[in-house]
Amino acid sequence: MYAIVEIAGHQFKVEKDQKVFVNRLQTEEGKKVSFDNVLLVADGDKVTVGAPAIDGAQVGAKVLKHLKGDKVIVFKKKRRKGYRVKNGHRQSLTEIVIESIAASGAKKAAPAKAAKKEAPKAEAAKPAAKNAEAAAPKAKPAAKKAETAKAKPAAKKAEATQDLSKLTVAELKEMAKAKGVEGISSMKKADLIAALS
Repeated sequence: MYAIVEIAGHQFKVEKDQKVFVNRLQTEEGKKVSFDNVLLVADGDKVTVGAPAIDGAQVGAKVLKHLKGDKVIVFKKKRRKGYRVKNGHRQSLTEIVIESIAASGAKKAAPAKAAKKEAPKAEAAKPAAKNAEAAAPKAKPAAKKAETAKAKPAAKKAEATQDLSKLTVAELKEMAKAKGVEGISSMKKADLIAALS
């Protein structure tokens, strides 16, 4: 029997009475610890896979000792730049021995029930989609009316600017004076048309 369990951020394949080196745990030496994030349990031909973890499954272990791993040299260099850095690192580890693997409480039927519950919701969503499609054709004529209403004032403005472009600069300046536009003397024809429209 073996299990795949997550311990201190790493996944390990463990069996009973196996010694494992894991990242430093905050448990004193000689004390027992249990890990409940069990991802897979295999007992002969019977394999139970979690989604992502198996409910109720636990791996029990005992902390043997805290130690440091082998030294790793970290050397950085940039050629022709005079840059060289040498560092050493020793990882803080904990040695544990696996005492028990419990697969009790594994639920295989739970995902199937969830799928059955989701099916009526999907069926209920189908009539709502049909209602939305039925309402959509009614909305289209209203949208067309709104577009034509917006297009009419724009067409009138375009006609007004074309009429203004036919006038001379002097006539445009007189119209601007009547409207009360300031700085008329320095304006060009295009500016006057923009101010009047």
